[in-house]
Amino acid sequence: MSALLVVLVAVPAVSALVSLFARRALIAETVTAASGVICFASVLALAAEVRNGASVSAAGDWLHLDALGAVFLLATAFLYATGSFFSIGYLRAGERRATFQPFARRYYAYLNLFGLAMLLVPLMNDFAMLWVAVELTTIVSVVLVALERTDGALEAAWKYVLVASVGLGIALLAVVLLYAAGVPALGAGYLPRFAHYLAVAHRLPKVQVEFAFILAVVGFGTKVGFAPMHTWLPDAHSEAPSPVSALLSGALLANAFYAILRFFEVTRLAAGDAFPRDVLLVFGTISLLVAALFVLRQENYKRLLAYSTIEHMGVIAIGIGFGAPIAVAGALFHVINHSAAKGLAFFGSGSILRRYDTKEIDRVRGAATVLPWSGPMFLLAALALSAFPVSGVFRSEFQIVSGGFASGSYTWVALLLVLVNVAFFGIVWHVGRIVLTPARDAGAAVARGETSWWMVAAMLACTVVVVGLGFYLPGGLAALLEHAAHTVGARG
Repeated sequence: MSALLVVLVAVPAVSALVSLFARRALIAETVTAASGVICFASVLALAAEVRNGASVSAAGDWLHLDALGAVFLLATAFLYATGSFFSIGYLRAGERRATFQPFARRYYAYLNLFGLAMLLVPLMNDFAMLWVAVELTTIVSVVLVALERTDGALEAAWKYVLVASVGLGIALLAVVLLYAAGVPALGAGYLPRFAHYLAVAHRLPKVQVEFAFILAVVGFGTKVGFAPMHTWLPDAHSEAPSPVSALLSGALLANAFYAILRFFEVTRLAAGDAFPRDVLLVFGTISLLVAALFVLRQENYKRLLAYSTIEHMGVIAIGIGFGAPIAVAGALFHVINHSAAKGLAFFGSGSILRRYDTKEIDRVRGAATVLPWSGPMFLLAALALSAFPVSGVFRSEFQIVSGGFASGSYTWVALLLVLVNVAFFGIVWHVGRIVLTPARDAGAAVARGETSWWMVAAMLACTVVVVGLGFYLPGGLAALLEHAAHTVGARG
């Protein structure tokens, strides 16, 4: 199994090189789709290996995977695979342009590099390399945000660079501070491996570890999209190509949250449960509040989905903050459900954008008839993101709420329920108008039919996961979530 960890690094890297130097876009898209499938299959095999609490290592223990990392790796690999297929149809819509071939080759090269960077994050075995991997995701994703070179894309990329750089600078300070806290117990010149800190957590200075955790939440939380550090996110997600937006929303932000959870593990053992959980409850609730209010007044459907992402990152943070085993497992389950649902939503937004050539909500009508497959699935994505009962998102949010009651966090549960319902009305109202309102003026002259069946196929794959996990939780996934929750430190 250790060889599969090397596969997850080697395959996207080779695919990026082939895509960059390929003579035709067809070669680039073929190797990218193959890379996505191979990586997802490898992650499924690895998840099966670690689902009962085991771990897998490679490259002299520099690559390491346990149950917690596997949860985030599943979300990332799934979107990398489906995004690769969606990209084929999304880019081919502009293949008549003279610049299509070079643009497509660059796009696929950077998409593979982005997939590589995000797959590396849950595989890192120490805090220093974890920070490097998260920084690498920033560098590559900035290029993808700016790839179309419009004024809006360049402005969004520049804003992303500035805000994320400050955030990751703070995160680096958290890594340095935690390293300094470990010197008395571990000696000078030690490797900042997660296991090393966990073994001596009771000997680490409490105040120093708590401060490092706050810096980590603020620093990595900038990439997660926690309010008030979220300001880069709506612009970047709305200006990036839609497949990239899906990866940003469903995988990049989750991986940044994974980094926070590694700090969380150490902090709860060194300083007790209450402090780190309260920090996450506060940041999660503030993020949920900001997102719910901004969802109500959006005029751009991609920005609408971006604020929905902030909402769901807040929900995940609150679930971890509740601390009850069912809530923590539900929060980790929510990572996977949100990944599939947000992939479906941004893929749907890409189909709408290709057909209507606008991101304005008021200029899109009748999507259910104009796009007979993508339109209804876009509405399904909105319902899933609003925790409609037939979706996996409902199942994971139900677990989180149940865990909140079990832990006695009644005030936080009440806030969660109120704000989630505010966001529900905003998302369903806006998307309902796009999909269900008859095409009279806006959209009346738009040609009917799907842009590409590659795009439909990727959306169908997301739909299967979104709806399937609402009705059935596979035993292997349940075991993986249980052991991942134990790693985080769910209070049994």
